[in-house]
Amino acid sequence: MRTQETTTRDYPGYFITFEGTEGSGKSTQVKLLAKALEEAGKTCFLTREPGGPPISEAIRSILLNPQTPEMLPETELLLYMASRSQHTGQWILPALNQAKIVISDRYNDSTIAYQGAARNLNQRFISTLAKFATFHTTPDLTILIDLPVEEGLKRIQNRTLDRLELESIRFHRKVRSQYLSIAKKQPHRYLVIDGQKSPQQIHEIIKNSVFALIGV
Repeated sequence: MRTQETTTRDYPGYFITFEGTEGSGKSTQVKLLAKALEEAGKTCFLTREPGGPPISEAIRSILLNPQTPEMLPETELLLYMASRSQHTGQWILPALNQAKIVISDRYNDSTIAYQGAARNLNQRFISTLAKFATFHTTPDLTILIDLPVEEGLKRIQNRTLDRLELESIRFHRKVRSQYLSIAKKQPHRYLVIDGQKSPQQIHEIIKNSVFALIGV
């Protein structure tokens, strides 16, 4: 399974991304999927965004620092893209070319949802910038764990929140709405799962879909 934008990059691996609003449980599902794949004899490469290699992790510390509320949306967007470019070029593409299954906790769709919809930045510009920053790399499968915003924020209320998690409920509702819009427009790439199901139920749905994709 390859999307139109990745047909020019003939790598033997698979690129799977997880998306969702805060508290959706995607990070738990990333680990469960990796374990299932490894038990099936597959080689996985786990990573996250913002983050990954040291340069990208350094940018992450700036982006998510709650002590920088004055950061402009434009600055935020460019920092995310800088982090993603380093991440994709240094880690993701080499792993894909080594026939690994790359699983990333967030990728470019997060920017479309958070900076595009919630920050009201130009979607067309983001799309153009993303093609450059990602070397035209698009996931083979994106798993969206969809959850009502109120429920997700309730789940994370007892932990120290980062700069984006501290945003208003209206902000997070825009993010959720945009994710669902992307999924509707790209059903060939998206798997949308009800985040209110039990973690094990969600895992089984994900595992079955991924195993079908890679031919296990």
